[in-house]
Amino acid sequence: MAKDDYYVIVYKLLSYLYSCLKKGTYVDIENLRDVIKVDIVDSYWNYIILELYKEGYIDGITKIKYIGDINENVKINKNIRIKPKGIEFLESNSFVAKAKEFIKEAGEILFWL
Repeated sequence: MAKDDYYVIVYKLLSYLYSCLKKGTYVDIENLRDVIKVDIVDSYWNYIILELYKEGYIDGITKIKYIGDINENVKINKNIRIKPKGIEFLESNSFVAKAKEFIKEAGEILFWL
């Protein structure tokens, strides 16, 4: 597993959103990738956000389709949040559990947990 693996990024994002929900704090949408320590290209980021939205794991996303662009893009709204299905996925998916273990072994500290 690598730091830019899909499930590593999903774990970081969902755990951050869940933490914000439980604490009643706002999600820092302007610096979201920096906050969760993710350095990936925009197209991969958009793909991950869009898939989490389509699967019903997160809410607060607007899909944007530019004329002539084959990819859908996303706008993250200030009301982004994890949904109950996302919490369940975070707590029960075996790939997410492996990603969590990878992050621990790599010694990365996720300050919001």
